[in-house]
Amino acid sequence: MDPIRRKILVTGAAAAAMAAAPRLFAQQTGQGGTAARFYEKGPVRIYYEEAGSGFPLMLLPGGGLNSTIAGLKSGNPFPAIEEFKGEFRCITADLRNATTGQSTGPVEVDRPWESYADDQLGLMDHLGIDKFMVMGFCIGGPFIWNLLKRAPNRVVAAVLAQPVGWRPEMRDPKYPGVFWKTWGPALTAQRPEITMPTVDRFVTRMFETDPDFVFTVTRDFVRGCQTPILVLPDDSPAHPYAVAMESAMLAPKAEVSMFPWKEPKERIPLAVRQIHSFLKAHRPA
Repeated sequence: MDPIRRKILVTGAAAAAMAAAPRLFAQQTGQGGTAARFYEKGPVRIYYEEAGSGFPLMLLPGGGLNSTIAGLKSGNPFPAIEEFKGEFRCITADLRNATTGQSTGPVEVDRPWESYADDQLGLMDHLGIDKFMVMGFCIGGPFIWNLLKRAPNRVVAAVLAQPVGWRPEMRDPKYPGVFWKTWGPALTAQRPEITMPTVDRFVTRMFETDPDFVFTVTRDFVRGCQTPILVLPDDSPAHPYAVAMESAMLAPKAEVSMFPWKEPKERIPLAVRQIHSFLKAHRPA
């Protein structure tokens, strides 16, 4: 081969490899045919996955401050990605600094709820998505209310399944509903640069400073919220039935599922059908 031509070909191959490297780094193959990527903004790095096509549906996993995509895939209470990817473009992510996830970033002591909303809205911006639906489990409930406060014109409809809420028993650190107490020690064990005093200030600001209702918004906000919502209440230490029902009663465009909807397990498909019907009814043409 002509030496000059050989040099051109080798140089071209090297350039192509270098151009492909970031794409290979940023995109992985997730389980179940999902596309796994990272969204980065400054010191924040969020691991997310997409599956399906159609109108965007953000799925917020349950699990408190350890919420991860794996929780959605485990089928607890049902496999949400598999259930909805046939009709919607499903987008989900590991919560920032979940100890079993891949998302990392600063522990923002003075704005805990807002830092998570930054990640959620930033991810949708990164994907070029303006309007979307959202369904959240457990801590996804307060996250959704905060999204409705931060971006009321972007969230078309919302489903709150077994949402977290405040109850007076949570003032006792030994109460099993105080789910945030185990997160800090596990995180600092993984990330020595994060100290327990920092974590303590973070969770105190998030859950224990003037705690009430759904943590992120007031009752007056819920009364004025014009976004359609569907509430699937639970009744467990961290998921108080009374708070879920109060939010459903206050919100002017709220619907509520039967209760209980998870037990016996034969009821879960009926609840899922109601979610499908709700999302289809409010999906833009």
